[in-house]
Amino acid sequence: MRTMVTELLENERMITTVAKAKEVRSVAEKMITLGKKETLHARRQALGFIRKKSVVHKLFETLAPRFADRQGGYTRILRLGERKGDSAELALLELLDGDLVPEAPASEKKKSKKTEPKAEKAVDKKPAAKGKAGRKPASAAPRKTASKAKSKTEKERATGKKNAAKKKPASGAKKGK
Repeated sequence: MRTMVTELLENERMITTVAKAKEVRSVAEKMITLGKKETLHARRQALGFIRKKSVVHKLFETLAPRFADRQGGYTRILRLGERKGDSAELALLELLDGDLVPEAPASEKKKSKKTEPKAEKAVDKKPAAKGKAGRKPASAAPRKTASKAKSKTEKERATGKKNAAKKKPASGAKKGK
């Protein structure tokens, strides 16, 4: 646990399992809270847990002032999916930025969507994009109906022409190699 907290504070992000991320989060947040106290006792407590002096220095000099206005919630866990080998659920544990700025107001996002041409929207809404449930089965291709087949034979009868490709070779004829 000590090594993982040291790595998180040093690199400000790490990839681990969800269970470990939740445990490391609580300890790392306690270390950041210690860093906000800026006393010798707090620094010695942090040195007792964190394995590198350079990380303790970073904690007190850069990280703690960055989170001076926050009362907690210094980290974020983002789930990444499953690990290939053992199917353990992975997560990205990272420190938040001190000055969180929202990406864009909702009104600006709506404006950008309205400027897109309608033709591109139609392309984005393909059935394949919806997943397996939205796809048409391969057998759903358009088929010739009986009425269309009859109409062709009636046309052939009216014109007196037969399709030459439909003639079968004589049974006595040999097929070439």
